[in-house]
Amino acid sequence: MRLHICRWITILAVFAGCGLAAAKPSVEQIGPGLYAYISDNDASSNSTFLVGHNGILVVDTGLNFIEGGKLLGAIRQVSRLPVEFIINTHYHPDHQGGNGVVGHAAVVITTAFTRDRTLALIHNPQMKSFQFRLANVTFQDQVTVYLDPYSVDVYFPGKAHTSGDAVVYFPQQRVIATGDLFLNRSCPAMDNGSAENWIHALNHMLQLPLEHVVPGHFELGTAADLRRFRDYLSDLFQQVKAMKERGETLDQVRHDVNLGKYADFRQYPNYEATFADNAAVIYRQLQAH
Repeated sequence: MRLHICRWITILAVFAGCGLAAAKPSVEQIGPGLYAYISDNDASSNSTFLVGHNGILVVDTGLNFIEGGKLLGAIRQVSRLPVEFIINTHYHPDHQGGNGVVGHAAVVITTAFTRDRTLALIHNPQMKSFQFRLANVTFQDQVTVYLDPYSVDVYFPGKAHTSGDAVVYFPQQRVIATGDLFLNRSCPAMDNGSAENWIHALNHMLQLPLEHVVPGHFELGTAADLRRFRDYLSDLFQQVKAMKERGETLDQVRHDVNLGKYADFRQYPNYEATFADNAAVIYRQLQAH
């Protein structure tokens, strides 16, 4: 989605000050030393944490000090070891607004693009309630983090949800943390990325050995869930491309997309995350080519 960033920041600033929890967060062990934290707040991201012999690695830290505190409390139910590494999957505050709470001395790792965008957010007065910490380490293509006795592969799949996503794969556990490249049974918000490459990125993930998939939001997923989300984006992309080639206007495309087999997908007009919104983004991206 070509996010109206000021409007989007305002929405998050409101959410940062209110409780949207419908249930307690859940923590599930999904492999040796590895845990999925599924947020109870739709406005805050899920997280993944890996407990090694001497420290902990965390992927995404939630919306703000409240959500980061909830995550840290859940981590402390498992281990008292220090949080040594934080990996942020992208720059949106709901994935990194708890960095300062979860790991005030941790090494923060992300893409160079995400670091640059985060720096801009830090200077936005509406972002004061977020516990940002800028990345200490950035990468362009991929990096491997070693947390004895485990390794963690982090890579940039190309433009997709944003222009600087990071995907985190845990090879010993056969688990992938996708950030918002995958939302379980939900339309995604689309930033300034590439829906076409997003589909390729999901295809690459599906080639990996996978026992579990930790989405950016909502319930823990499987390879089948990831494949269905890929199918949604692929079906939508092909429909929009065909309609555009027939000369349909943007308004016609928004109205004409037929996605009945994904009727169970959540849709969020306030995040511009509906079937019609996703179609509009794809249409504009095709126009720009």
